[in-house]
Amino acid sequence: MTTELLFRADAYLRETDATVLAINERGGIILDRTVFYATGGGQPGDVGEMSLADGTTFRIATAVYGEDKSQIVHVPAEGSSLPKPGENITLRLDWSVRYSRMRIHTALHLLTTVLPYPVTGGSIGDGEGRLDFDIPDAGIEKDAITSELMSRINQNADVTEQWITDAELEANPGLVKTMSVKPPMGSGRVRLVNITGLDLQPCGGTHVRNTSEIGAITVTAIEKKGKMNRRVRISFA
Repeated sequence: MTTELLFRADAYLRETDATVLAINERGGIILDRTVFYATGGGQPGDVGEMSLADGTTFRIATAVYGEDKSQIVHVPAEGSSLPKPGENITLRLDWSVRYSRMRIHTALHLLTTVLPYPVTGGSIGDGEGRLDFDIPDAGIEKDAITSELMSRINQNADVTEQWITDAELEANPGLVKTMSVKPPMGSGRVRLVNITGLDLQPCGGTHVRNTSEIGAITVTAIEKKGKMNRRVRISFA
């Protein structure tokens, strides 16, 4: 039993009909297809709602990968009336939350072009995000980084995807910028996110179609996390 990841093909798809494959021992719902991104790579799992055939609707608090990474588990809010295996349901994203995360995620990709150093960690929040860099010279300044980041956002560059094989990625290790999060490998192919003329790196997350959708971003803090490590925080301006 596998879950078809509809968000991989279209991050703008907001809802889908699906069939319940199973309910796990913790009450998590496994579907044959989903528009919900599962927690991974620093990006939180999506939130939204599920509607049953009888009209009952309840909240989905998050989505995570199951023990079998080919399945996504939809975690219902406590006290929800669970569907049964084989039941047809409708799944809807909380779009405002997802879209905000898509914009921040794409901005973080651009931040790695402003600060071309190894990335040691990162996370995406609601309206904000951060990356940790190994930076040999700590002489970086918030306003200067903000200016460089906005210059890239304002290029209105298209954001597309392409696929390469695991072997091709291994032959091009420079594509990988993150030291703490490994690219999603194992299926025989790897998804690359291409910000035209600006950035190309492996990523399984969700992104906007054009950098113009990101909007105004500001660097809110630069925190010292070690002798060489700096945490750079961004948010919507």
